Amino acid sequence: MAGIDVAAADGSSAVDVPDHAITLVLRSDQRELIVMGPRTRAGYHVGAPGRSCVRVRMRPGRAQALLGRPLRDLADRALPFRELPGLDGDQFATDPIAALEEALADRPEPPERLEEAARLLVGATVATTAARLHISERRLHTLFTDGTGLSPKHFARIDRVRTVLAADAGRWSDIAATAGYYDQSHMTAEFRRFMGVPPAAFTAGRRPAATACTG
Repeated sequence: MAGIDVAAADGSSAVDVPDHAITLVLRSDQRELIVMGPRTRAGYHVGAPGRSCVRVRMRPGRAQALLGRPLRDLADRALPFRELPGLDGDQFATDPIAALEEALADRPEPPERLEEAARLLVGATVATTAARLHISERRLHTLFTDGTGLSPKHFARIDRVRTVLAADAGRWSDIAATAGYYDQSHMTAEFRRFMGVPPAAFTAGRRPAATACTG
């Protein structure tokens, strides 16, 4: 797993930032397990007070092993799963880590190259990453679309935006360089594409209007 948390709606505005991970979500009010594909655009919404859910972000490739199929069609989709083979929903609600460890115990390990490629893409181009792994760019593309639901280029772009979102206060030019952008204008344009507003506006709270969450 790449992370786990419990989210609770309180009626205030919330932001779902772009995410290249597959996320398993268990809604506490309905005991419904949902598989969230990679999110390629930010979402701004207001959730009904009282709702809560357990969210588990999966490492690259692990969701493919859990679902037993490629993930190339899951980007920006949320699919309800009443049952996942070998995954105990009640156990997931009380101990997600143990439930997933048990469910994945007899599943094949994801290709090591996928996680290595995900690390390399943070600071390298797709072509350079493929060369370092001694595979073709086409093979790298297939590895990513099957294992993450995104192309390697899209995966890297989301990672850069998330780096900007996680950055401490500082000069935008320095943050752009740290995140791997060519320059500040490149960062601003890409951030706007994913988040709907430039980074300075987002940080100042000038964000797109939130809509009611009906899911």
